[in-house]
Amino acid sequence: MSERILITGGAGFIGCHLAERLLDAGHTVTLLDNLSTGRYANISHLEGRKGVTVIIDSVLNEPLMEQLIRESDQVYHMASAVGVKLIMEQPVKTIETIFGGTDVVLRHCSRFRKRVLIPSTSEVYGKGVSVPFREDDDVLTGSTSKHRWAYACAKSLDEFLSLAHYKETRLPVVIVRLFNTVGPRQTGQYGMVVPRFVQAALKNEDLIVHGDGQQSRCFGHVKDVVTGLAKCLEVPQAFGQVINIGNEAEVTINQLAQACIDLTQSKSKIQHIPYSEAYGEGFEDMRRRVPSLEKARALLGYKPTLTLNDIIRDVAASLRGN
Repeated sequence: MSERILITGGAGFIGCHLAERLLDAGHTVTLLDNLSTGRYANISHLEGRKGVTVIIDSVLNEPLMEQLIRESDQVYHMASAVGVKLIMEQPVKTIETIFGGTDVVLRHCSRFRKRVLIPSTSEVYGKGVSVPFREDDDVLTGSTSKHRWAYACAKSLDEFLSLAHYKETRLPVVIVRLFNTVGPRQTGQYGMVVPRFVQAALKNEDLIVHGDGQQSRCFGHVKDVVTGLAKCLEVPQAFGQVINIGNEAEVTINQLAQACIDLTQSKSKIQHIPYSEAYGEGFEDMRRRVPSLEKARALLGYKPTLTLNDIIRDVAASLRGN
């Protein structure tokens, strides 16, 4: 059945791929973005397509949000500050944008009884050492004097507020903790490691690795991720739940850098620099970040199909095309 779907942050990296996925499924989609971190180029190919409305404005424009949510059946609130680099450089904007926007969306979704997806982040697991990370794990973050943790704490507050709405009024809300999501149209502008590495490899420039490179991450292809996101609001058992979505295949950053060099047949070398040089003094990072996908499999039938090599090839093809 065709539904009317609002995507905030619709010109962002994940938002634009989600829009394509939902349009292909026959839905009508409204994309809202203020283009602060999203790019019009991500959605220019969609604007003339039947069933698409593009609005350049902010999720903090409350009268507009009230109207758009009232006219929608589902809301995907993908608008958010993104990337560690942005968070370190603009902590006030990060906190205000994340929590203020989510508050507006949840209040009006609650008022009009709309299904809503709130994306969170693997960052909320903080300094967790119990790997893989499960949705009901206890979490430990760093001191409030370390700006690095502002993003995690703001997203945690988003989760608390979403679950409070569910508890009080049974708002049909789903929270998704996204792990590293990568693919075409993602830029390295805000510190995203895969496009940054691939871009350097294509230019035969040094790949800059922060720290010793033995920290590990799991990278999910955006096509797999948006398939999972699109399923969330179709499954009533997911309402009121926190669900990890990503990929379970773990790789060190050194291995990632070498794979980017090998798959692009680059002459690049790997160079290591201290975190303090990349982000300033006092930056803290996690050694491992691996999701448990048991809950996503059980509730959504979610199963990643694309590998890290697929991701690197697709990112390289996208960057070459640009």
